[in-house]
Amino acid sequence: DVQLVESGGGSVQPGGSLRLSCSASGFSARRSCMGWFRQAPGKGREGVAKVDGDGVMRYVDSVKGRFTISKDNAKNTLYLQMNSLKPEDTAMYYCAARGCWYSEYNYWGQGTQVTVS
Repeated sequence: DVQLVESGGGSVQPGGSLRLSCSASGFSARRSCMGWFRQAPGKGREGVAKVDGDGVMRYVDSVKGRFTISKDNAKNTLYLQMNSLKPEDTAMYYCAARGCWYSEYNYWGQGTQVTVS
């Protein structure tokens, strides 16, 4: 049973920080490609940060220098450290995973809400 469970969302003031966690079970995060997505009110789903098979961390331009994606392979957990938060970062944040050989993310968490106001 493959499962992704996000935690760490909440409400913060502009300039604040949050760390999101994604606990994975039923598969190895170390051997998978994983990423964070978000969906803000009135907007479509947006890729925020990802780790592909080459191990390089990649980010959407709007969060570069502020967000950091990382994996703790021993804990089978993906993280998103979010600093200098802005109101436009307000969204539901989702963790996703796929086999690196596969073309799309086919495993998703339930989401965790981030509100910056």
